[in-house]
Amino acid sequence: MQTITHTFTKTDARIKADVLSELAWDPYIRDTTAGITVRNGIVTITGVANSLAARLAIVDAAHRVQGVLDVVDEMSVSPSPSTIRTDADVAQAVREALRWDAYLPDDRIATTVSSGVVTLQGNVTNWAHRIDAEKAVQRLVGVRAVVNRLTVTGTAIDPVAIKLQIERALERRAEREARRLSVTVRDGIVTIAGPVATWAERQMVERIAASSPGVRGIDDRTTIEPVT
Repeated sequence: MQTITHTFTKTDARIKADVLSELAWDPYIRDTTAGITVRNGIVTITGVANSLAARLAIVDAAHRVQGVLDVVDEMSVSPSPSTIRTDADVAQAVREALRWDAYLPDDRIATTVSSGVVTLQGNVTNWAHRIDAEKAVQRLVGVRAVVNRLTVTGTAIDPVAIKLQIERALERRAEREARRLSVTVRDGIVTIAGPVATWAERQMVERIAASSPGVRGIDDRTTIEPVT
């Protein structure tokens, strides 16, 4: 008996409708009107978000929709009157957020705040801490943008050992992705290439690489290729 496999590809109109539904469903997106256009699976988002957190939530929501290949973020951030904060207030909130995070070396991180834009400077011991410091600041009221200039100063280890650690972690958590991805390491910079099925899988792969000791940066060259 012959088996016939039908491949279903979403139209741009269907993707747009699904993105709008996802935005309406997401509890973190409120009081923000986003313009959505879709062309060949690439979603472009325009409009004004009332916070950086809302802007990031909108982008993440779009990425979650099946059929979305890439997202172009053309939004701006303009806080509502109730969320406007002085730079001094923002600086204090940033310091508290870093201090209260049990995993971040807050004493090694300096910040500068200008018109709601927070710049992180200093050094951390691994790439995961660099990412976590940025995330700790992104959701604070009054923050319009984050510029991450943190450097990673962890002890360098054998690139072959880093590659092996990452590949083993991928095999433990995502066997299918491990078979399809290539990992190379040069001077502490990890390059990951190959297809993943979803945005969530791409983020997971990045997190695995970021958590490996000795990694000083990530060059993510993965592509999203939904399973059909």
